[in-house]
Amino acid sequence: ANGTNRIAIVIQSLFGSLGYQSKGYPPNRFTFLLGLSASVGALIGARIAIDIEGALFNKILAVIMIVVVGLIVASPKKNLLNKTQRLTGKYLVMGLIGFFCIGIYGGFINAGIGFVIMLFLTQINQIDLIRTNATKVTVVCVYSVFALGTFAWDGKVDWLLGIWMALGTSLGAW
Repeated sequence: ANGTNRIAIVIQSLFGSLGYQSKGYPPNRFTFLLGLSASVGALIGARIAIDIEGALFNKILAVIMIVVVGLIVASPKKNLLNKTQRLTGKYLVMGLIGFFCIGIYGGFINAGIGFVIMLFLTQINQIDLIRTNATKVTVVCVYSVFALGTFAWDGKVDWLLGIWMALGTSLGAW
C-alpha cells in the first residue's frame, strides 16, 4: 500500500506543481536544492519502510501521526506580510538539513508531510503561503519519484491499482 500510493502522490504533486507554474510560481533554485536534499532522504526513508517489520511500522506510524497533529495544533501563527524570505546562507543550510530529514519521513510514509513542510517553510524561511504551497508540491513530486523508484525496485508497487488511485485523486482534485 505504501509503495502503490506513491504513484498517486507523484501524479497529484506533479499536477499541483504545474498548476502553480501556470499561475506564475515556477520552482526556483531554492526549491530545486530542497528537492535534491529531500530526495536523498527519501531514498533512505523508503528503504527503511521496505525493510522494517509490519508491526513496528504501525507503531512508528502511530507515534508519527500524534507528533504531526501536535505540530499542527501547536504551530505558531506568523504574519508573513512584508517579511523578507530567508533563502540563502544559514537559512539555506537549515533548509537542506531540514528537508533531508523531511525526505526521510516522506520516503518512509509521507502521511501529513504537507503540514510539516508548510510549518518549516513559513517559520524558518519566512515564505508566504502561496510560495510555500508551490514549493511543497514541487519538492514532494521530486522526492516521491525517488521513493516510488525504491518501492518499485523491490516489487512493492501494484501499478494498475496505483494508476487507478492516481486517476481518482486527479479527478477529485479537478
